[in-house]
Amino acid sequence: MTGALFEITFILAAPFWLLMIFAPGRRVTARLAASPLTVLPLLALYAVMAVPVFPELWAAVSSPDIDTFRDLTTLANGAGAVWAQIIAWDLLLGQWMFLEARRLKVSPFVMGPLLVLTILLSPVGLVVFLAIRASRKPGAPSVRRHTDDGAAVPG
Repeated sequence: MTGALFEITFILAAPFWLLMIFAPGRRVTARLAASPLTVLPLLALYAVMAVPVFPELWAAVSSPDIDTFRDLTTLANGAGAVWAQIIAWDLLLGQWMFLEARRLKVSPFVMGPLLVLTILLSPVGLVVFLAIRASRKPGAPSVRRHTDDGAAVPG
């Protein structure tokens, strides 16, 4: 059962990543990326896997050392819970990066590969994104266009 939950974890996150990478201009993508609720199914899986190993999990987080953490991850539910937590945080990180990139007008052709890198190696993807972010200025205010009858239209 834990193996199936482990597999399902990424499957639940994948649609959001696919939208951010392959449909960045869609309104639904921006709406979903702005919602922290996207991680709730992942956190539910985390809970299902964490509850049976809660004593070991608590020992690993309340007094962290490498041996206690290694012991936790040798348990199938322990490794599954850690995986679900990683996938949930990576998704939140990817959503923030996606929204920041839109705000800063970073090209989707830059962000697509960067989001893939973030899925695979989130610390590396984050460092690259932070470098890009530091080099950009926030998007300029939109210019108003006018229709033929003189009405202002947001640009």
